[in-house]
Amino acid sequence: MPSPPPEAAASPPSDGDALPRRLQGLNIYLVGMMGAGKSAVGRPLAQALGYRFLDADRVLEQAAGRPIPEIFASDGEEGFRDLETAVLNGIASWHSMVVATGGGVVTRPRNWGHLQQGVVVWLDAPEKLLLRRLRTDTTPRPLLAEADPAARLRELLERRRPLYAQADLTVLQGEEPPDAVAARVLEALPTILRDREAPPEAASSLINADGRPIASLN
Repeated sequence: MPSPPPEAAASPPSDGDALPRRLQGLNIYLVGMMGAGKSAVGRPLAQALGYRFLDADRVLEQAAGRPIPEIFASDGEEGFRDLETAVLNGIASWHSMVVATGGGVVTRPRNWGHLQQGVVVWLDAPEKLLLRRLRTDTTPRPLLAEADPAARLRELLERRRPLYAQADLTVLQGEEPPDAVAARVLEALPTILRDREAPPEAASSLINADGRPIASLN
């Protein structure tokens, strides 16, 4: 597993560090279909928070020493998913990062144990927008390497939407640029964060049915 990326040079927003302080170093995991713009949105989001940005697929390729299409060709999707889970396990031990995950990371229940250690944000987008983006993207997509990629995309969306919907926050995109989507994520994050409860000022005590203190349960 590679070492975590170096600290980002960016600093939190000029209007204060309330949001980064409330996050307390929790990683933010961006989930969504291929073409959802997770990397494009993740970079300005990380910069605004003073976080580091990480593309989980690139970390996976670095750890495997091979590009993703080669992993699919030699090990199949199951082998790729095994590597993806191992990489996610390593990432979960780091902190203060915005992580762009692979589109299928949500398909394994064990991955949710890692994702839910942080904040999960689903970057949703209409099917037509995803397809248009993917048609102009030169990134190899093994799961779309079929005669009818539009039908395959629709099939994957139908299967994965209920899984993406388990995210802490959903942001539906339109035609706005990545910076604008990142700003919307920043605006919505405080609505799902809870401040840690302060410890009680005094030790809790047990009382009986008459309202009298009880020394112990014995």
